[in-house]
Amino acid sequence: MLRKLLRRGAQTDFGRQYDLRSVHTVEQFQSRVDTFDYDRFKPYIERMKAGERDVAALGRVRLFARSSGTTSDRSKYIPVTRESVLWNHTLGMRDVATLFAANHPDTQVFDGKTLTLGGSCCMENGYLVGDLSAVLIREMNFWSGWFRAPRTETAVIPDFHEKADAICRECVGEHITSFAGVPSWNLALMRRVLEYTGKRHLLEVWPDLCLFAHGGVEFAPYRSSFEELIPSERMNYMETYNASEGFFALADDPSRSDMLLMLDYGTFYEFRDGDRIVPLEGVECGRAYAMLITSNNGLWRYEIGDRVAFTSTNPYRIRFAGRTRQYINVFGEELIVDNADRALVEACRATGARVSEYSVAPCYMSLQHRGAHEWFVEFEQEPESRERFAEELDRALRAVNSDYDAKRETTLERQHLTVLPSGTFLRWMRDHRKNKVPRLVNDRHVAEQLKAK
Repeated sequence: MLRKLLRRGAQTDFGRQYDLRSVHTVEQFQSRVDTFDYDRFKPYIERMKAGERDVAALGRVRLFARSSGTTSDRSKYIPVTRESVLWNHTLGMRDVATLFAANHPDTQVFDGKTLTLGGSCCMENGYLVGDLSAVLIREMNFWSGWFRAPRTETAVIPDFHEKADAICRECVGEHITSFAGVPSWNLALMRRVLEYTGKRHLLEVWPDLCLFAHGGVEFAPYRSSFEELIPSERMNYMETYNASEGFFALADDPSRSDMLLMLDYGTFYEFRDGDRIVPLEGVECGRAYAMLITSNNGLWRYEIGDRVAFTSTNPYRIRFAGRTRQYINVFGEELIVDNADRALVEACRATGARVSEYSVAPCYMSLQHRGAHEWFVEFEQEPESRERFAEELDRALRAVNSDYDAKRETTLERQHLTVLPSGTFLRWMRDHRKNKVPRLVNDRHVAEQLKAK
């Protein structure tokens, strides 16, 4: 894969700058080519957006996925080449369908349509820019329109509430057998479907529902809510790792909770642990790495901002471990999203609660008080006792993170629990044009925005 990317990349301005034509080994590649985050790679992207050809990918790039990232910019613009549409994103979607059918040979999922909740997109200066989902819906409309709902015009409506109402009018009479997308927005849509129809659960609307292909965030906090919405043993949940930067992994085995890393999708992978960067053959199970990609969308040694942990190296299997910049380490506790998700699942299991969304921020130390974490939570179902929920959450956090446990003995109080009214996080995402809630924030800027809602 690296050789193929080098052959094509050598014909670009980026390739000439780094003399990719003379690179023949991984070691040469790593020693010669710089690593990039969005801010460092942005000059190449700006040239692509200006219409220049052969900048970091062959030809002119006419598609850009707009992503709200943890950068200095309000939005990131990720190039999406025609090659990446066909041999990355489309191939990933086809493999999701193929592997699901292989694991469920009697499935009737193909008898109906997949409800896809896309974002929005528009033309800017001759190129198409928008949420990846909307860009792909536009680009693959010819064949995906045969088995996807709603119509493209409906799927890319910018306002979520207007789009949800239009989907209700258009799709409640369709034969929907599956749906796909980010759990948070799909949960909001499904609640709107029940309000619109007056039904108790989704099987009364679409009785043959059997698959939700989800991605973007850890699914565990949402699972119980979806299981209540779709009370069926035939319902399956399939995780995918489909980011703006590319389609990387999918859950191929329903008996496992990890994903198979896809090696033939036009991406060469590297992984950073501290200052050390290794290719695939250098990774170890149980360690969390920041992921770097070189890919057929024109990104080179680009750190996408995600952390993954390997569960197997034969074959390579991963689980999402959070964003590299979404952590809390104000007091030396090194709390990452994976810790928080696991602890939350345990607290919900112990107290009968269901949490729809959450975000965590630090409470700084003062002369009178130790530091703490403030958990902002929306309950889908209230726990038996909020006090017990907080106790169980603290106990679980101490069990999964030894640094947090040690700091609880010295500088950290038990977390503060702030319960927010239903819909608060949805309003925050809509107002800030986000499709995900930042789980862990190392300062209080999101906390203050949530309190203002």
